[in-house]
Amino acid sequence: MTNLTPNSARRAGYALHVLTASGAVIGMLALQGVVDGDVRIALLWLIASQILDGLDGPIARGLDVEIHAPLIDGHILDLVVDYVTCVVVPVAFMLNFAMLPEKYEALIAGFIFLTSALWFARSDIETDDHWFNGFPAVWNLAVPTFLVFDLTPTEVAIFTLVLGMSQLTYFKFPHIVRVDQLRRVTLPFAMIYLGNLTYLAWNYSNTLGVQRNIVSDIIMVAFPAYIFIFSAYKTWLGKKRV
Repeated sequence: MTNLTPNSARRAGYALHVLTASGAVIGMLALQGVVDGDVRIALLWLIASQILDGLDGPIARGLDVEIHAPLIDGHILDLVVDYVTCVVVPVAFMLNFAMLPEKYEALIAGFIFLTSALWFARSDIETDDHWFNGFPAVWNLAVPTFLVFDLTPTEVAIFTLVLGMSQLTYFKFPHIVRVDQLRRVTLPFAMIYLGNLTYLAWNYSNTLGVQRNIVSDIIMVAFPAYIFIFSAYKTWLGKKRV
């Protein structure tokens, strides 16, 4: 609960809505980087959109925006912005930088748009204990990861199809900020992962590509592996205990 006066809480609530909506502007900047063929800029803006998405939710709950700024539905606003930054821009990234098999790129891109649209419209998108049902459409993290490991178009297509199909399942993925179980591990690990991805994006060279090292590779493999194991445990073994 906020200790602000009603007027201050209302202004703060609507200011936060504007901050959330600014994610669409960040998505536009990332898309401009894609159009310009500037991988580094596109990556950095994609990462910025994910950081903003992780910050505005806790702030909104702290400000009780549903009570103090009710004319804007923060949940719908968040979904609209997320579809732009987490789906549209990463797909444009894959298409523009030839990350998909040439003969099937339109088909795979359409598949991502389809499954992601269905996922965002799910009435059971999140459980009461804040686990997502299905892959939570964070293509803005998946695509940079594909790029870092220099996956072939065929490998990208395989991973994309698996993640896309999982959006229509009940495979559980943790909300990084809100899931209580192992939060002291998950949240710092996610911050390290994002920090590492930011470092790699910042040092990206259009001539030399990603400037990887053994430490960055370990982090890039370890965090997705951790999330998969944690998610699999929740899905198949920990329904009552996690």
